[in-house]
Amino acid sequence: MSLREPSSVPSTYAIFGTGALGLAVARQLVAGGVRIRLVSRSGRAEAPAGVDVLAADVSDPAAARRACDGASVVFHCASGLYATWPQTLPPIMAGVIEGAAAAGARIVYGDNLYAYGPVSGPVTEDLPFRPIGANTRVRADLATTLMNAHASGRVRATIGRASDFYGPQVILSTVGDRVFARALAGKPAQVLGDPDAPHTYTFIDDFAQALVTLAQNDEALGEVWHVPSAETVTTRRFVERVFEQVGAPARLQRTPAPVIALLGLVNPTIRAVNEVLYQSQGPWRVDHSKYTRAFGGSPTPHQEAIGKTLEWFRQRRAGSAPAN
Repeated sequence: MSLREPSSVPSTYAIFGTGALGLAVARQLVAGGVRIRLVSRSGRAEAPAGVDVLAADVSDPAAARRACDGASVVFHCASGLYATWPQTLPPIMAGVIEGAAAAGARIVYGDNLYAYGPVSGPVTEDLPFRPIGANTRVRADLATTLMNAHASGRVRATIGRASDFYGPQVILSTVGDRVFARALAGKPAQVLGDPDAPHTYTFIDDFAQALVTLAQNDEALGEVWHVPSAETVTTRRFVERVFEQVGAPARLQRTPAPVIALLGLVNPTIRAVNEVLYQSQGPWRVDHSKYTRAFGGSPTPHQEAIGKTLEWFRQRRAGSAPAN
């Protein structure tokens, strides 16, 4: 579907957040004949050519309204420091809703799977929320807030959820620096939980493409969608594929759960990691069949996605890629 709407004036798409996901959405949009406005607190981003970058604190309602002015779609890809989510994320969501409502724009929220809590069996959209701590609870609250705003008619909104993601500019992920950067440096990959448990990993460009698709389909509104991911494999097999493309024997280090729990007593970030360790201690299979039935599409095979990710990390090591 073309991104250009039937008008002589290109639509404006506002993207809140200039991390890996926001930048991936911008890359998907640049050829679509729309105006793209990246919004971050600093106003700095390694944006694609032709993309405007705006400084705004979205937790300030007035700033959020200005940032959304003239937008027809708002992509909510903003986050914050992992250990501060309960404090920082609710004001951001409130600002996004305020800004989009003022502009009459629809919201597409890039979410994760934390709200479900521990799951036995496939992870599907109809699961109840079962948060077990501060970060899983805030993710459930954010999604509920947005869907309530949609139900009340204040905004039109949809949510796309992905599993642990990887790809260009994805650094702070279980399969970011811990796997790709270390493999290229000749070091063993560091993994959490059971490396032999099946685990769904999502390529960041597939996540971004799915969010763009959700933005363009009225059918998506008021619903939650798990975005397409390539085949679910064990973490060990995923790491082996990375090392195969590096051209080195696979090496892997597992961080024991008791060590993570102990470190979490003094480190808030590690404590937040420990809260969702259940995702890597047993099978974590994410079902995206609802999305494919509605919109089709094929996720990028891991082999191809890993190659693209390694290329970015190589450029980063050489100093020719952005560090976002």
